[in-house]
Amino acid sequence: MTQNDRARAARPGTTATGLRWPGGRNVAVVLNVAYEAWSDGGVSGVGPMGNPLPSGVFDSNADSYGRYGANAGVQRLMRTLDRYNVAADFFISGILAERDPGQVKAIAEAGHGVVGHGYAQDLIPAKLTSADDEKYIRSTTRLLAQATGRQPAGWVSPRATPGPDTARHLVSLGYRWQCDSLDSDLPYLQRFENGSLIAIPLTIEFNDLSHSMRFGRTPRQFIDLFEDALLHILSDTDDTVILDVLVHTHCYGRPAGAWAFGEIARKCATRDDIWLTTRGQIADHFVGEWSAALAPRSR
Repeated sequence: MTQNDRARAARPGTTATGLRWPGGRNVAVVLNVAYEAWSDGGVSGVGPMGNPLPSGVFDSNADSYGRYGANAGVQRLMRTLDRYNVAADFFISGILAERDPGQVKAIAEAGHGVVGHGYAQDLIPAKLTSADDEKYIRSTTRLLAQATGRQPAGWVSPRATPGPDTARHLVSLGYRWQCDSLDSDLPYLQRFENGSLIAIPLTIEFNDLSHSMRFGRTPRQFIDLFEDALLHILSDTDDTVILDVLVHTHCYGRPAGAWAFGEIARKCATRDDIWLTTRGQIADHFVGEWSAALAPRSR
């Protein structure tokens, strides 16, 4: 099978045309926390300093910046979510379950979704061989399951950039859904020769890294951007969508940004015109509403 054949096979199969969220709502909001780390000797390509270093120079500043998430940011964001009694999906690097399984266990025990997010952020599936891609998915799955006592059901690749065989590896390893897809508003079923996978597309408009690091906007503007979009999207009652709010433990896990994520969580928790949810719950709803359509095809 060529890469083009793989791409065609991964396009929407059974789509959720006409789907509404519970209570007839048209907007589902998912809060997401990226809890990430890099391989030993690897660093983030995004750091707080604007002047890039010469090629081959180890960026100790970016390395230190990235370590903040595990040292302090994840705990602050968990406290923030607990304050408003809301659940989020945590995108977790497998290497963090290896380095600090107790923290990953605490995330699961707090009721948050544990989503496989690759072994390390510098190991992007699209850059790996199929065999290495499978190896790192397998090790990440094992480490998260050991830390939490339960295999993760959902996956998002580092950079949300899968390789040509990533979805098939996920099916083989028992995953139920993935959010590497950016090509639709609503969930759809991907069918492969070895099984099926629910694609729950990821929306990218509300992302702290692109918001603050690339454009220099403030946390207050992060809130305003979300609220303005929500107001107008709610008014289009014929349109059913998912809105993701994504923050990283090493970026908005810091004091100056965490309050903004908390303010969005607080406001969403008080609304009854949106469905504040997780991707696991979206997968359940999709299957429940579309069980007949999702039945195995006759051969």
